[in-house]
Amino acid sequence: MNTLDTTDHDDWLAGVLDRLQRTFETQSAHLADLTATIPDPSDISAHASLLAASRQSLADTVAALRRIENGYYGTCVVCSTPIARDRLELLPHARTCVSCPR
Repeated sequence: MNTLDTTDHDDWLAGVLDRLQRTFETQSAHLADLTATIPDPSDISAHASLLAASRQSLADTVAALRRIENGYYGTCVVCSTPIARDRLELLPHARTCVSCPR
């Protein structure tokens, strides 16, 4: 399996790791706030949608952190090719290259 060559990019990867960890903390706090909130009955559907989106975003972030920890960050989970650095800059939680479907 191909992995992102981090030998010359340790500072870049450390920055990505820091960014993902801060995102995790922010998303965790947001999710805690949402789960502690009792929505108005007329807002239940919107609240449920916000909860689902927050949970998915947090799961994506956790998965990216695990890929860094396991040495597979920056590798497409579908075709095993390296994910373009520009894509990872835009979407640090990206699991696939541009060519592969999500």
